[in-house]
Amino acid sequence: MTFTPKFLATGVGSMPFPDTESAIRLSFDELKESPIWPQLPQTGLKEQMDVQYSEGIPCIKIDYEKNRMYFDTSGDYSEAFAEFYEAYMMAMDPDEGNGDCSALAISPEFSKGIYAAEKALKERNLSLPYFKVHTTGPCTFALNTVDENKRAIYYNEEFLDVIVKALAMKCRWQIQKFSSFADQIICFIDEPILSAFGSSTYVSVKREGIVSQLNEVIEAVHMDNGIAGVHCCGNTEWSILVDAGVDILNFDAFEFGESITMYPESIKTLLNRGGSIAWGIVPTSPVINEQTVEKLADRLDETMNQLASKGIDKQLMLERAIITPSCGTGSLSIEDARRVFQMTNKLSQHLKQKFGF
Repeated sequence: MTFTPKFLATGVGSMPFPDTESAIRLSFDELKESPIWPQLPQTGLKEQMDVQYSEGIPCIKIDYEKNRMYFDTSGDYSEAFAEFYEAYMMAMDPDEGNGDCSALAISPEFSKGIYAAEKALKERNLSLPYFKVHTTGPCTFALNTVDENKRAIYYNEEFLDVIVKALAMKCRWQIQKFSSFADQIICFIDEPILSAFGSSTYVSVKREGIVSQLNEVIEAVHMDNGIAGVHCCGNTEWSILVDAGVDILNFDAFEFGESITMYPESIKTLLNRGGSIAWGIVPTSPVINEQTVEKLADRLDETMNQLASKGIDKQLMLERAIITPSCGTGSLSIEDARRVFQMTNKLSQHLKQKFGF
């Protein structure tokens, strides 16, 4: 699949608003070609990054007093697993599955933003070129979440397999929910934990495992003709994402732009197979107040030129470029979050005009 976004503007999930109306308005006003549904972590534990995607996963426990989530692996979970795999096969079996992933739906209790976005799309009677959804990636979910003994559930192979498959179903459910409102659905798999790949903390996390886990979720996105992106807001081994089969590589190009220039062959592979780079060039920190459209455009151009000097076709980079914030805005002030989205829109328009798109 060839995807030519030509400086399309879209966002990363989280916003700092305590209400859905303000978040939806900002998303739809500033990301007109590819709005997002907002994650609202300020509204409670159930809207936190990992917890939001926990419904329907066997043996999950949410401790509201201690403000945490964990897996209880101590009892007999064979029946719970059997029920999960039955639902999974009914939906996902390539030969006999019906594609219905509603068994892993995200309810309004865990996402106000999904249902507010759906309502806004209906009320505005919009037919968009793109709409973007998002899911916490399997590596981040499983490394962040522990069992009853406080050991990361990632290292329990039985539970890790369930997590990967559950998140794959949640991607498909979202794509199906919004597919009638847009020509194409972009689904980002958010993997911030990959910025720690190779560190002493995760020395036993193997590259081939990450590639396999991400690929399974990416392939699920493709089952419903979705465009699969992976977002990592730090520095990582970017070739992992390309090898996993991602369509869009999204990274913090403001802080770590030079890091991507270390992987010219992988970037060439991504672009040559029709993929895109989503440049998170708009910073999601108070430094946003020091930026102008021109300064950010120059910063992006400098990184693109570095890649071009290593044999990457710059015109291809331009045609396949997406503009995003460097990360979510959930931890920012409301004023700074607004500025991030406004700057993303303005930068997108500036670059389209500059390069004749």
